[in-house]
Amino acid sequence: MSLKLPRTLRLDPSDTLVFPHAAPPGEWAVTGSFLFLDVDPESLVGKERAAFRAGFVGIDSFGFSTLVVVSEASEPEREAAVAALAAQIQTRLGAPDRASAEAAAREEIAVAESLCAPPVGTVLALHRTVEDGEIRERFRALRPREGAVPGSDRRHAYARAFDFYETDEEPEERVDLAGLLNRNPS
Repeated sequence: MSLKLPRTLRLDPSDTLVFPHAAPPGEWAVTGSFLFLDVDPESLVGKERAAFRAGFVGIDSFGFSTLVVVSEASEPEREAAVAALAAQIQTRLGAPDRASAEAAAREEIAVAESLCAPPVGTVLALHRTVEDGEIRERFRALRPREGAVPGSDRRHAYARAFDFYETDEEPEERVDLAGLLNRNPS
């Protein structure tokens, strides 16, 4: 049986806009719910709230990523991920000693590994909530669309982000983007 772990994935720059600190693509990741254990999620706003709701945590950067991809890993890579996460837990979160930090890191890596039952290349998304006072995580495996976009190459065949539909309805709100750009902030 091959070893698999999640790696951060960035399909567009949105993570850099919605999270306090975005994880770079390609680093090993964990769910990161431990970052919110001592936080009242109702008190979170803006980017911190977005991180709570949908952010995996990159091990090296401690940045957030909306998506991860199931990836092959070697045992030395797994051990390096445990060591890096243990160092982060001790340095950033104040674990009392290296042994405690390593135990916590092994547990987090085991959870991350358990998410990787789908085939390599499967994209995973996370939705985190609080239910009955406890953090709950739900995961979704994202698969390519059934039909490819006509005329596109293999790499971009499923890259369509939006579907457009014609309607007779008027938009509820109009925004003058050009006017906003020309406005002088005071």
